[in-house]
Amino acid sequence: MRRFLLIYNPLSGNTAFKTELDYVIQLFQRQHCLLIPARTEKKEDTPSFIQWAEELHADGIIAAGGDGTIHEVVNAMLEANTTIPLGLIPCGTSNDFAAFLKIDRSMEQCVGVITGGRCRSIDVGMINDKYFMNVASAGLLASVVHKTDTTLKNTLGKVAYYLKSLEALPNFRSLPIEIHADGLVIKDDILLFLVMNSGVAGGFTNLAPAARLDDGKLDLLIVNRCNVTEFMRLLIALATGNHTNHKNITYLQARDITITCDEPLESDLDGELGPPLPLRLSALPNRLKVFMPQ
Repeated sequence: MRRFLLIYNPLSGNTAFKTELDYVIQLFQRQHCLLIPARTEKKEDTPSFIQWAEELHADGIIAAGGDGTIHEVVNAMLEANTTIPLGLIPCGTSNDFAAFLKIDRSMEQCVGVITGGRCRSIDVGMINDKYFMNVASAGLLASVVHKTDTTLKNTLGKVAYYLKSLEALPNFRSLPIEIHADGLVIKDDILLFLVMNSGVAGGFTNLAPAARLDDGKLDLLIVNRCNVTEFMRLLIALATGNHTNHKNITYLQARDITITCDEPLESDLDGELGPPLPLRLSALPNRLKVFMPQ
């Protein structure tokens, strides 16, 4: 009998996953698999759960939650240097990484992907001394997730982020940034940058059209300085995937990236508060095994 450790965040999304837990256990049992649930109460719990998985000789570690929960679990897994594969059950407010993998909120599909046993080794992003699965960003809108009320997120989902973003627009300003990307140097005033492992961020599904999870590269998207009207038009281009040749967009791929700013600026990692600039980012090829759809 295969064994899986399920790490779930009871506060993710609309907090509904805990009401579906019994059904998820039933789905695994139907596949002759034992599911062992572990409930996160604080971030310090997660490394202990990874140790449990090792001691249990688990066949997989499952993260149930949003991008922030995946971020927390993956960092604990890589710090423990485990080779156990990762499974995903996307049930958070933001599930961008799962969307890139084409894993949806259907519990039947999620369990089928994991019990199907098809694994793939994928790249992971490293930023200073931490890891990220999906995106590292800073600048305009990057801190919205941290300023959005939890109750509002649970009620409105991603709409809460969009409302908070509109609230921030009147106060936006450009930032003096210097970027080194595989020898290329960019010095400019920008509004926002995203360093992506996948091509999905903030609900936008095609931000990095060349993104691959096994190419050993990170995708850098920079929104250059523009006025509010231009920025609103740019959002439409981003939503429709017509932005790569836009005059206010810089898009490139690199293995190693360094970003500095002349003023204090915090980053965001997979929806979690990241380290302040300067940032040193790199792609770690084939660093993590993940259960994938057929």
